[in-house]
Amino acid sequence: MRAVYLLTLLISTGCLALLDARFRLVFRSRPVRAGIALAIGLGFFIIWDLVGIEAGVFRHLDSRWATGILLAPAFPIEELLFLVFLTYLTLILLSGSHRVAENWQRGRAAGERR
Repeated sequence: MRAVYLLTLLISTGCLALLDARFRLVFRSRPVRAGIALAIGLGFFIIWDLVGIEAGVFRHLDSRWATGILLAPAFPIEELLFLVFLTYLTLILLSGSHRVAENWQRGRAAGERR
């Protein structure tokens, strides 16, 4: 049962990558900007977590679903992958919502010309 959470995060992140590839939302449309945005977001959340751990807000409790591998005190490997997933998901949602808004605006403009 160990590593179920890690596998779930890997599969979920893989599904995001498939959506990204299919619709050219983040890395397929602007790979350098996407990499920079992912790194900045990931850096922010890692610092956020480390500050929370130091302040005693975040604690690590052993789970039978997790690997038990800690990258730092109270910072499991699953947390890092979750932060990658969260940041990537945010980038996909932002890119997708911009595309929907652009398509809606184009459709409205085309309708006004008729």
